[in-house]
Parts: sequence; C-alpha cells; structure tokens
Amino acid sequence: MAKLGKFKNDAAREEYLQAYRALERGLPVETTTSDIETSFGRTRVRAAGRGTGTPIVLLHSLGGNSLSWNHVIADIARDRAVYLPEMIGVPGLSVQTAPIDEKGFGTWFGDLLDGLGVDRAHLVGYSQGGWQAMAIGTEQQRRLASLTVIEPGGTLTKIKWSVLWTMIKVGSRPTDKNLRRMNAWLNPGVTLTDAEFAGVKAALGYVPAIGFPKMFTDERLAMLTMPSLWLFGSESLVVDNALAGRRLRANVPAAEVEVFPGAGHGIFHQIPAEVTARVLDFTRRYEPNDVRRGG
Repeated sequence: MAKLGKFKNDAAREEYLQAYRALERGLPVETTTSDIETSFGRTRVRAAGRGTGTPIVLLHSLGGNSLSWNHVIADIARDRAVYLPEMIGVPGLSVQTAPIDEKGFGTWFGDLLDGLGVDRAHLVGYSQGGWQAMAIGTEQQRRLASLTVIEPGGTLTKIKWSVLWTMIKVGSRPTDKNLRRMNAWLNPGVTLTDAEFAGVKAALGYVPAIGFPKMFTDERLAMLTMPSLWLFGSESLVVDNALAGRRLRANVPAAEVEVFPGAGHGIFHQIPAEVTARVLDFTRRYEPNDVRRGG
C-alpha cells in the first residue's frame, strides 16, 4: 500500500492541534481558512489581505504550516491577497489521500490555484518550501508571475554530511535541549518563542510522506523561465551560496541572486524585515494584468 503522511497516533494529533491553536492565537492579522480538494488530498489554505495586486502564495519550511509566517504576514498581505497552504504529506491540517513526490507538486499547485479561483500568482518558497517551489516552477510556468526561492536545501548544492548527521542524531533523540541546540547551530540569531518551540516538537509526531529534495540538473534549472529571485544567507550551513549563485547565473534565464551578509539558514526569521522588503520589491516589478479569471 502506498505511503501516506499521518500522525503517529491520536495523542500526537491532539498535541499538534494544541500547539497549532496557540500559534493561531498569535496571528497579527485577520485570516480565513478553506479546504481545497486536490489530486492528492484536501489542502488547508489560510488567506490574508486583499487588493488588486497579483496574489502571493507562500510555501512553508520543514515542520512548518500556514502559521509559520506570523512574523511577516502583516507586511506581505498589506496590499494584496496572500495564500498560505499547508503542504500535503507533512505536518499540518491538510489530509493526504494519494502519494505525492516532487513530480506531483506541479499538479498539486495547479489544483490549488484552480480551487482558489486564481489564474496566476507569485510563488515564494522557503527552505523545504523552496524545493517544492522549484519543482512547481518547472511544471507551471504559465501560472507563475514570478518565483522566489529562499535557502533551498539539497537542490542547488549538496548538503554536507556533517549537517545531515547532526539532524539524524537529533531526530533520534529529540529532547528539548537537543532541539534548541540544533536550532541555534542551524539558525544562528533566531530564538523560538515558547509557542513556536511547542509547534516544532509537536510536528515530530507526524510521519511525513513527501520524499526528499533532489539535486536539479542544469537542464532542469533552465526550465525556470519566469522572473526568479534567489536569496541566501552568507553563513548558511545548508547551501553553498557561491556555488549556487554560479549555477543559477549560468542556467536560469531571468535569475536575480542576493546573499545577505551574516545571515544563516534561518534568514527569514533572523532578518525578516530585510528579506520581506526584498521579496515585495521583486514581486511588484512583475504584475501581470490577468490577476484572476475574468479580470
């Protein structure tokens, strides 16, 4: 039987829901939620903001969900609709009913936009969400006004074995001390709130079924023909930003690459104002007329 993502047991699901509700109480703006049926299951989508600008879709990082953007959503949703889906097959309130891997991300995204009634969108992916955004970009060029990828692990350069080994060790013994120590090492300058830390711990009660990032060949990178922005931290342990930049400039037709000095992999949390401003400046330069069907 094909593997589907699920919580380990009812207790794990209840712990996750409690952590989720605590993060929900910290939302700085009004949001609404809906469940969109896709080829791979029901996707929970949180929506914020309104306006005539092209919608932005945000894909969260590993272990995250639609509430992972609480610290930046007020700025991003200031003058347009923003959609925050919870990816199928990973922790969240989406429900997976069919297997998915990166070959299916494009289909999932198309189903998602169809369900939302959106023709084109700006797509932003962070960390694991960056991998998913890249895969979507190779399949859904027509539906992307722009693509922004932030610190994607394992897609442009190999992750060092020492980093993977540390993650494996912590995963095998996820004590509070080990989890906090790994966060400080992997995401320097980022301190999790109690609610955020509880969410990280609760996410470990879910068994994911989404596969792992794969290296993109030069030929596959060349398929990313839409305007694209690539953001990295100079001190990242996940991406070799110098090599990544060379690969992008050589293979991606319309790539803008920026490396933020002193920032690590947790760039969107370490320097949120700078990263958000860069993303919004980029997306505003690519505003198609056909924002929604019938528009």
